Amino acid sequence: MMKKVIITGVTGQDGSNMIDYLLRETDHIIIGGVRRLSVKNHQNIEHLKNEDRFFLIDLDVTDAQNTDEVIAEHKPDYFINFAANSFVGTSWKMPTQHMETNALAVLHQLEAIKRHCPDCRYYNAGSSEEFGDVVETPQSEKHPLRPRSPYGASKCSARHLVKVYRDSYDLYAVQGWLFNHEGTRRGEEFVTRKITKNVARISCEYSKEKTFEPLILGNVDSKRDWSDSEDFMDGIWRMLNQDNFDSYIDNNYKPKEYVLSSDETHTIREFVEEAFHIAGFHRSMCRWEGKGVHEKYYHGEDLLVQISDKFYRPAEVDLLYGDSSKARSDLQWNPQTSFTGLVTKMVKHDLGLAKS
Repeated sequence: MMKKVIITGVTGQDGSNMIDYLLRETDHIIIGGVRRLSVKNHQNIEHLKNEDRFFLIDLDVTDAQNTDEVIAEHKPDYFINFAANSFVGTSWKMPTQHMETNALAVLHQLEAIKRHCPDCRYYNAGSSEEFGDVVETPQSEKHPLRPRSPYGASKCSARHLVKVYRDSYDLYAVQGWLFNHEGTRRGEEFVTRKITKNVARISCEYSKEKTFEPLILGNVDSKRDWSDSEDFMDGIWRMLNQDNFDSYIDNNYKPKEYVLSSDETHTIREFVEEAFHIAGFHRSMCRWEGKGVHEKYYHGEDLLVQISDKFYRPAEVDLLYGDSSKARSDLQWNPQTSFTGLVTKMVKHDLGLAKS
């Protein structure tokens, strides 16, 4: 009998990438939970509409009764929760919504699994934003939780719930720390996709000798540890199947939580420079001028990037830099895409869209 996997957040980057991964690597039945919306945003899963092993169901993760009914009906072997309010910048404006979606929803899921299918393996997507105001670099599984945003706090709350249910009810429940992970399915509200979409736009307008508006950014000196989302799907699946590895026996048959990261850090400034270079704006012709909110990035006399305090956060996490050595050792996880490879993939994808 084929195993069943419920995945939430399937219309987003990670959920859709996980579906592709599982259809390729397993023979499991994939059930995608989506909210019933008046306007459907299924672009990331449109290619799956004729897939026999994948189907959608109505699931609102903030609705405890709906969550309980879905888990009771399907009794999944795996439950992977990617549904979240995941844009850090808006969490100061909508903190209650972030807590309800990112933490209270996890409680609904764990309660339903405990009640109806306690052998189900549960994964909730954690974040490097939980580390927040970092006290050591790089950040490993041992780093304390010190969030600096309502988003980070909501993910910390979820982590505590996952641990309580794992310890109290012997559930196989884990929440990995996922450092920044990007790709061609990333939402345009995230800075990496905002950069590559605008670089593609500017490149096309520049090649046609048209006047163009510059890319507007906030703090370009923030450092992040960027990976390819597709690499993380393999790491997550290994986290859900730790009994395939000797480290599980060494940990007395208890699942552990792991950091997934590239183990290198780059500034947003570096991402910008790399993206424009890939799009054909030679580094020798580009330069930064000014400081702080008055800083600008030029190609010759053409203004490419302008800084605005509108995009600065109330509390900034200046440096996120992961140490995924435990996942690489215990789970034999081996990510494939470099920083340059990631930026290249995203820019070329968006150039294709801009030219079509």
